Amino acid sequence: MSAEASAGSVAAASVPATQSSGRGSEEKGVGGGLAGSKYVKLNVGGSLHYTTVQTLSKEDSLLRSMCNGGAEVTIDSEGWVVLDRCGRHFGLVLNFMRDGSVPLPESHRELEEVLKEAQYYRVQGLVQHCMSAMEKQRNVYEGICRIPMITSTKEEQRMITTCRKPVVKLQNNRGNNKYSYTSNSDDNLLKNIELFDKLGLRFNGRVLFVKDVLGDEICCWSFYGEGRKIAEVCCTSIVYATEKKQTKVEFPEARIFEETLNILIYENGRGSGPGGVALLESSSLVASQSEEEGASAGDRRRVFRTSMLFHFINVLLQVLLHKSHNLLQEEIALAVYNMASVDFDAFYSSFMTEFLNGCQSVDANQRAVLCRNFKLET
Repeated sequence: MSAEASAGSVAAASVPATQSSGRGSEEKGVGGGLAGSKYVKLNVGGSLHYTTVQTLSKEDSLLRSMCNGGAEVTIDSEGWVVLDRCGRHFGLVLNFMRDGSVPLPESHRELEEVLKEAQYYRVQGLVQHCMSAMEKQRNVYEGICRIPMITSTKEEQRMITTCRKPVVKLQNNRGNNKYSYTSNSDDNLLKNIELFDKLGLRFNGRVLFVKDVLGDEICCWSFYGEGRKIAEVCCTSIVYATEKKQTKVEFPEARIFEETLNILIYENGRGSGPGGVALLESSSLVASQSEEEGASAGDRRRVFRTSMLFHFINVLLQVLLHKSHNLLQEEIALAVYNMASVDFDAFYSSFMTEFLNGCQSVDANQRAVLCRNFKLET
């Protein structure tokens, strides 16, 4: 039933006796609560829900107290009971009240959000359900990383549209080539595959990584959020040699890291697609969305600092070592310094040691000298 239809057809039935038509746009009351009504219209942070007093009274909770007059009720001029909470998970709370059980989200963060809502509404059955699910999650061995292999276009579309997580797809089909490869193409193709495996391990459980070996592209990254393609990084191109065409495979590592970081904003349905927001918006929903956008920006900065920062520094330092962009040497060095300054302690204590250990052209003695000379105060 739509919000407009319910507002017109059941307005008289849903407005309790505590509301008076001559007292402005909003009223509060404790008195008889909602006991005199059969149906209830709820506006939870802009998310509109239509249910019965019987459903809300099934468990000893805050919602039952609102029905029997034990808790204060706020009703607007159109008869909607207003609850100043985020309505994202209220539908799940309501379904639990109806059925006594409900499927819970797999994401640990979403599960914590549902638990907080259950605790606020004092729905003890749902609280126990959430805590049991979280305990099971803690007991699951998290070291397993499964990467599905796409076998058909139909399967791919279904997987991407139904997944609640961001999706990264690597299309890798070396045999789909009409021409010969350039000298570095095979190495770059392997580097793309290795990076895909590393990212799959790093973001296991947060991002779904899928591999496609049947597509038309030789090497192409695709990034999806909420069922739609957000970005694409194609690593192949055709170059013209002296007498023939050749296929060139590149390894744009920094760009791939950047796009992987960008799709994290679609984690747990925090974007604007289906399932991510309430069906109807009001002024209170707009305010709550602004707060969530601020929190998302903070999340992105934290993710970049903890997960991606030193990857970018590593790429830039490798560029300096290989002297592939000598004209930009000063700018790259300045970018490395600015990135390192975000967390100098971690840069000198852990990153530099790990980076030098990975430098094959540096022997053990040179490595030890460099580690001693790299100090925070210098």
